Amino acid sequence: MQNTPIGTLYLVSTPIGNLEDITLRALRILKEVDLIAAEDTRQTRRLLTHYDIHTPLTSYFEGNQQIKKCDKLIDRMKTGETIALVSDAGTPVISDPGYPLLRGCIDAGILIVPIPGASAVITAASVAGLPLHNFAFEGFLSPKSGKRKRQLSVLTDEERTLIFFESPYRVCRFFEDVLEVMGNREIVVTRELTKRFEEIFRGNVNEALQKFRDTEPRGEFTIVIAGRKEKR
Repeated sequence: MQNTPIGTLYLVSTPIGNLEDITLRALRILKEVDLIAAEDTRQTRRLLTHYDIHTPLTSYFEGNQQIKKCDKLIDRMKTGETIALVSDAGTPVISDPGYPLLRGCIDAGILIVPIPGASAVITAASVAGLPLHNFAFEGFLSPKSGKRKRQLSVLTDEERTLIFFESPYRVCRFFEDVLEVMGNREIVVTRELTKRFEEIFRGNVNEALQKFRDTEPRGEFTIVIAGRKEKR
């Protein structure tokens, strides 16, 4: 008796803003798979509609039902189905809920295929103008100021360029904590990358705080901060 072949999980990178920033391979995979697991089906449906892709969608979000959904998706792949995992924007698993599914597929022996493409981390880093021979990506820090300050204090002596994600609702408080804990360093603040209202601000932390305190920040922020200068 021949065993049923195990399916495949594709990690498909999607645009971080401009819908043209998707690879031909990604489009092909999204058309060919049996199912697309999306962090937010409404966001992903916009992309699929733009490219006339009609593959079934299922939500894959962070919460109490995540493990149950993960198990169901893995069971489907064990029967030979192929699933594409996508985040709201950019590369899956990076600061989104995709990690448990990836880990579960690894443990189950399911084939995993990366489909590279856009990433807000690399996009912001490439345009920042700060040293990138190595850097540290820290993602989202705690939304609570006390814990965020402790996290920043651990990074105070880090000499590598630091990259963070931040919500528009907390970005000014983030700048305040950086200024208090790490000092008035060189900073590059990016938001709405690749979109119509793309903005790239270069200056120091205090200048960034003043600028965005006087506006109503919109869009997700990717923030690049200079590491501690090496003592000579």
